[in-house]
Amino acid sequence: MKKIVYITGLVIFVFGFSIPKNLEKRISKEITNVFDIDSYDKELIKVEKEIQAKLFVPFDNENFYKILGNNTLLGFYYYGTAPSKADHFDYVVIFDKELIIKKIKILAYREDYGGEIGSKRWLNQFNDLSKDDVVVYRKEIKAISGATISAQSMTKAINDLLKSLAIIQNKNQ
Repeated sequence: MKKIVYITGLVIFVFGFSIPKNLEKRISKEITNVFDIDSYDKELIKVEKEIQAKLFVPFDNENFYKILGNNTLLGFYYYGTAPSKADHFDYVVIFDKELIIKKIKILAYREDYGGEIGSKRWLNQFNDLSKDDVVVYRKEIKAISGATISAQSMTKAINDLLKSLAIIQNKNQ
C-alpha cells in the first residue's frame, strides 16, 4: 500500500495535475454535447494562492475553465479526481454560466468494482445543484450496491467543489 501511495505521489509530482490529453478529448465531447455547439474556446480561471488555501478541492492545477462560444460565456468546467477503494477516478463537472451543474461525467474509473457511479442515471442526481446546495449520500443521493466507497467519495467531491465555488464567488464579489 505504501508503495502505491509513493508511486502515485511521484507521478503527481513529476507530471503535475494537468489534464491528460486523452481525457481532454472526452471533456471536449461532453462540452459540445451539453451546449449543443460544434466548437468552443476555453479560458483558464486562476485562483489566488491565498484563496486556494481555504478551498476544499484544488483550483491551482489548470483544472477550472470558462467555456466560451463566439466570445460569449457559455459556462464553466472543473476537472477533478476523487479516491476510490484502492485508486482514484477522474471526473468533469460542467456548469452553466450561473455555476449550476449541468452534467457530471466519470472520465476514467480504475477499479474492478464500483464503476456504476459512471451511470448517467446516478450522476443526474447532481444536476441543477449550485454553490448553495449540500447533498447527503443515502439521503438525496441514492446508494449503489458494490460502489459504496466511490459513491460516497463522489458525493463528498461534489459537495467540496460547491463549497469551494462559494468561497471563490464570495471573494470575487
